[in-house]
Amino acid sequence: MLIDKTFYFSIECVRLEGKESGMAKNKTVFVCNECGYESGKWLGKCPACGNWNTFFEQKIVESKNSSLKAEKGTNNIPQKLNSYEAKETIRTSTGFDELDRVLGGGLVKGSLILLGGEPGIGKSTLILQLCDKVKGEGQVLYVSGEESAEQIKLRADRLRNK
Repeated sequence: MLIDKTFYFSIECVRLEGKESGMAKNKTVFVCNECGYESGKWLGKCPACGNWNTFFEQKIVESKNSSLKAEKGTNNIPQKLNSYEAKETIRTSTGFDELDRVLGGGLVKGSLILLGGEPGIGKSTLILQLCDKVKGEGQVLYVSGEESAEQIKLRADRLRNK
């Protein structure tokens, strides 16, 4: 069953690679800690910067199913931007005038907003307040890659969010 309005808020950007089993190939490279030079094998002395014992092992996952590969039956020929028709989208107010202004008039159904900034400036607090304001419009999913559920609950209680 699909909910008419669902909003997703992401606090942390997480890079996921090669999650499908049997679809990813692991590769190891060695990277110089001083200059970033990459080698297929460990080297005692970096040929680029000349420093000794600066290489560390880094695993790279290469996915065989790239999202950039063409899907069958799709047209992947570049098109001029003016060949597309811009449609007005329905926006839901966040309850914060300035945030609505920055978002072009509010939240768009199905969109993802990545909120970034320095530690301690209030990103999580703002998102919890936003969740509280838009929860009457549909379901809200709060995703955090760094904070524990207990930390989020303590902040929500402090803000009197339910």
